[in-house]
Amino acid sequence: MLEVCPLSELPRGETRRIEGDTPIAVFHTEDGDLYAIDDTCTHQDASLADGWLEGCQVECPLHASRFDLRTGAVDAPPAKLPVRTHRVTIVDGVIHIELSSARPNLPPSVSVRAMKAGR
Repeated sequence: MLEVCPLSELPRGETRRIEGDTPIAVFHTEDGDLYAIDDTCTHQDASLADGWLEGCQVECPLHASRFDLRTGAVDAPPAKLPVRTHRVTIVDGVIHIELSSARPNLPPSVSVRAMKAGR
């Protein structure tokens, strides 16, 4: 489990980016739900935390592909692959993420850099 921050530090409608080998974005929707997905668009190297949150979807800031925060599914090109989702829990008022064991769907430019870096 990865500790993110106290729930009180992530207001509704806001996003928190967690750095790592594959960065994670944690979204707190206006409805009060929490979701965590890989923070890199599957089409091109763009941070989804910088995108536009609407309901349970985030729109990539570069090319307008939208990803469902609940499932990771993409609904609009140019992205074709879903983003990986992660389980979110609240323990004693603190947001925690259980990282998915699935392989991330990274865009080609990120995949090549990761392979060259030995990841």
